Amino acid sequence: MKQKLYQIIFEHDTPAGKAFDIGLIICVLASVLAVMLETVRSIFVPHKFLFYWVEWFFTLLFTVELALRLYCAPNKLRYLRSFYGIIDVLSILPTYLSMFIPGAQAFIIIRAMRLLRVFRILKLSNYTSAGIHLRQAVFAAKPKIVVFIFFVVTLVTIVGTLIYYIEGRENGFTSIPKSIYWAVVTMTTVGYGDITPLTTLGQFLSALLMITGYGVIAVPTGILSTEMAKIEREEAQGCEVCEKLSNQAEGQKPNYCHHCGKKFLK
Repeated sequence: MKQKLYQIIFEHDTPAGKAFDIGLIICVLASVLAVMLETVRSIFVPHKFLFYWVEWFFTLLFTVELALRLYCAPNKLRYLRSFYGIIDVLSILPTYLSMFIPGAQAFIIIRAMRLLRVFRILKLSNYTSAGIHLRQAVFAAKPKIVVFIFFVVTLVTIVGTLIYYIEGRENGFTSIPKSIYWAVVTMTTVGYGDITPLTTLGQFLSALLMITGYGVIAVPTGILSTEMAKIEREEAQGCEVCEKLSNQAEGQKPNYCHHCGKKFLK
């Protein structure tokens, strides 16, 4: 029985395992939808009693699921310390804590993190590989990104200070911090419009900052793209598994390398 439960709950290649995981994803989606609808007052108020029992139904359901996972897991402590184990525990805690701490059930939206299991269920190995490449690229580009952020912070501080003295308090720029806020909004081309320069010089500075913003936005994209291309090129050249799989016959060659996620051309 324990081995059978393990195959159903933890294995994803069997029909029973896939059915269990798909059912779990549906329950998670339903519970997250219920949490979202609770914030709609016109829906929640007339159905408050129903939402209360729906919340407890899903909490008890996920509690039983967690208990079954702990029962059949070979290494229970390892499972609890894993990413999915932590999310499974956190997804049921808010409802129980709400019995002692009012408002704690608001954190039940953590259940949405359990939807990440869909990557394992649907075997999206190429997306998983892309996520790993993105993480590696971010860490590799960290020094450049830090320098870029320092440059942006310096630029908006200088421009914010200039616009404060150009426009003055009478035009809404009541302080340098508020002027820096305007500079950030203008550089990112968001343009809330709550503070607007009225002088000719201030409008000219705004135009320069907006033009600069278009160039600045493209910089981090270029940095990450370069690092990702570099990582993928290094992995493609240095992956021994790819070399072995590429030499296999066409009928035996898989679609993707299980080590680096590279797609083989047919």
